[in-house]
Formats: sequence, structure tokens, C-alpha cells
Amino acid sequence: MFVNEQIKAKEVLVIDAEGTQLGTMKTDEALQLAQEKKMDLVNVAPSAKPPVCRLMDYGKHKYEQSKRDKEAKKKQKTTTIKEIKLRPNIDKHDFEVKVKRGQKFLSKGDKIKVTVMFRGREITHPEIAQGLCKDLAEELADYGVVEKPAKQEGRNMIMILAPKS
Repeated sequence: MFVNEQIKAKEVLVIDAEGTQLGTMKTDEALQLAQEKKMDLVNVAPSAKPPVCRLMDYGKHKYEQSKRDKEAKKKQKTTTIKEIKLRPNIDKHDFEVKVKRGQKFLSKGDKIKVTVMFRGREITHPEIAQGLCKDLAEELADYGVVEKPAKQEGRNMIMILAPKS
């Protein structure tokens, strides 16, 4: 946004603070008018012919704009992806601990990336990892839904769970 002396156009269409058009005038005259009213001349539509300028308190405008931006940022929900790593031969208690961790993540509104890691010859039994992913999804059914079903990628099997809305 160009303000006051930064405006390079010869003529501009001027709108006052209330929104009424004052018409087309030379930039120098518009600047003079802005100074008399103790306001700034702000170019709000530089690509228009002639450029549209508004009489306003630019400092106040910037402040209000930053407040609106902050408010919009507060309302924005950011989802993070947490990861739960498992092995195909995981113990029953360890699996229960992972389920509790998953419940905690999903209740906070985070997504979960479940990774079943294969080592050595474990990769020859992908059905075990499929079962693990299915069991975990069933355990967490009250908290979340399967966003991406279990799929083998290299030496890992990956599944993504999203929180229930």
C-alpha cells in the first residue's frame, strides 16, 4: 500500500473517511486535502485507472488490520501429526501403552501416524502388521477414524488416524 508521498500517479480518485467520493483530482491537491484534515492519503486500488485513494488515519488502519490478523490466527486450528511406532512382535502390555498414548493424542485433536517397523525377516509376515494396525484402529475407534488405511512403504507399514470431529 502506498501512502502520502509514495503515490506516484498524477491524478487519483479520492474517497473521504466516510466513504463518499470526492472525485478525481491531482495528487498534490489530494495530499493537501489530507494534510488539512490531519489524515493520510492511502492508495487502496493502485491498478485502477485512475488509482483510488482514501483519506484515513493510516496508523490506526494498520493497527486494526494487525488485530484482525491476530484474531484470525487464533481461530485457525493447527493439527499436528504425532507418531506411534510399533514392532510386529510387540508385547500385549506395550500395545496397551501405545493405545493409551493414541487416545491422549486423538483427544487433544492431533492426528496419529502409526508406523509398524520391520527388522530382518519380519518383513515376510506383513499380515501381522496389518492385524496390529486393525487392532489399534479398533481400540481407538471411540477417539478417531482411519484417514489412510495401513499400507506397506519399504520396511515400514504406515496408517494414519484422524480425531473424530
